[in-house]
Amino acid sequence: MMKKIIKYITVALVAGVVFNSCESTELDLTSDPNALTPSQANPDFYLNAAQQRFAEVVQELGEDGAEVVRIENMGTRNYQNAYSPANFDTAWERAYQETIKNLRDMNVLAEEAELYYHIGMGQVMEAYTITLLVDYFGDVPYSEAIQAPDILNPNIDSGADIYAAALSLLDEAIANFGKTSSSLPDIDFYYNGNAQAWIKAANTLKLRLHVNTGNTAAFNSIISSGNYIQTNDEDFQFTWGVNEVQPDTRHPEYNAKYTNQGTEQYMSIWLMDLMQTTDDPRIRYYFYRQSETTPGAPGVAPNEETLACSLTTPPDHYVTGGYAYCSLPNGYWGRNHGNDEGIPPDGFLKTAPGVYPAAGKYDDSSFGEVALGAGGGGAGITPMLLASTVDFWRAELLMASNPVAARPFILSGIQKSIDKVTEFGSLDTEADLSVGPTPTDESTFVAIIGTEFDDAEGTDKWNVLADQLFVSLKGNGHDAYNFYRRTGYPNDLEPSLEPDPGAFIRSFFYPANAASNNQFIEQKSGVTVQVFWDTNPASPAFPPAN
Repeated sequence: MMKKIIKYITVALVAGVVFNSCESTELDLTSDPNALTPSQANPDFYLNAAQQRFAEVVQELGEDGAEVVRIENMGTRNYQNAYSPANFDTAWERAYQETIKNLRDMNVLAEEAELYYHIGMGQVMEAYTITLLVDYFGDVPYSEAIQAPDILNPNIDSGADIYAAALSLLDEAIANFGKTSSSLPDIDFYYNGNAQAWIKAANTLKLRLHVNTGNTAAFNSIISSGNYIQTNDEDFQFTWGVNEVQPDTRHPEYNAKYTNQGTEQYMSIWLMDLMQTTDDPRIRYYFYRQSETTPGAPGVAPNEETLACSLTTPPDHYVTGGYAYCSLPNGYWGRNHGNDEGIPPDGFLKTAPGVYPAAGKYDDSSFGEVALGAGGGGAGITPMLLASTVDFWRAELLMASNPVAARPFILSGIQKSIDKVTEFGSLDTEADLSVGPTPTDESTFVAIIGTEFDDAEGTDKWNVLADQLFVSLKGNGHDAYNFYRRTGYPNDLEPSLEPDPGAFIRSFFYPANAASNNQFIEQKSGVTVQVFWDTNPASPAFPPAN
């Protein structure tokens, strides 16, 4: 653990040097005379900086994706106003300036020194980053990006062209990992020098792109090769540290929600209710309850000061749909989708993130308050590509033609998720893990979901798949957000509290700085613009659960 902390301190200090020297408002439009140039810098410095910034981009955008599909809580009633363009300025800059640019600068040195492993790592991260931007924003700059001062206003490329470029980049990465490098990176935060693991991650990213575009033949070709992420120990993820200051290396969610003022924001009532009512064995790992009861829950008096909605009646569309409203039993204290009430004095009452994936506290029913350093201290993960997700993708592609064949992949995805999540309990060394689920509880849960799938009729089978995929994606909203736009399931997803919240976000507004500074980026008039692979009906007809 100490070696890992030292590595994080080192990379953060190095990153600070590189980042402070490279910043500008729009895709490196200006040249900083104090910046490190490729001839002056060490390729490991560039790679280290890019690795951490890449993780931050994935984490930040993943939170937004998770919020709109109810894995996390969205606190705005209207989709059009939920995420302002300025909300994305930081992620955009980190993606272009601090990830892709650092990787491009690294390549100048790496190519000369035959550092093929370095280059391969960068190519996978660049392909992931640029396709992530397509998935969230649609058409974005790529072929002309990072070319200042020659190109100050990079033109946008179509999402389809960027996907094609990313697939080519992944092929190049795989080839580079097959070459003999003159040396390995000083720090490989993801696979610790394992080229074969990187190749599997590259192929698994291809699987995501093929699922999005409906290229079943290409997807199945990779599956037939067996050269992709299949087990939890092969997962593509970033592991955070426990250092609190100078630099802060903790998981961003832990950093924001384990404070001296308690926890900020709210957990999703939809997700907590789904997991509680199905006896999901992962619930104690995902959520930490600070309170044994929630105001307004059955047998509990309401409290206007700490939970205003506990004194109000649910809106009609919640009543008719049978959705859980405001107060869940057993102390699961969160908010419904679109609840925009103010923040009462509930920092030491509401449910906080658990030990997975942010390395908070494991919920052993002790109901203590969160605090700095509590639980796993923030040494959690940002999941990027998981073995469990691949199983759900395989199930998805079988659903239309052969739901029976999809069933084992759904159950396998659930089991892999449970196995992964429950390993995190050990991060909270003070927790009593004996109160948690037993192996029998876990196998019973998987069997019950299998029976639920068997008994489901029509589109309800899709809802079973979607629910379990979403639960498995705690910490990674990308694949749930993509799935929802691809399929429209679950079609019984908790609605917004607002009866008419506007059309669902098919793509987000462009970042404010990008739209203001680049003449080729015209800000969208709304959030209903579909990304190239989203060929479903236009909003508001799709998706049905809004």
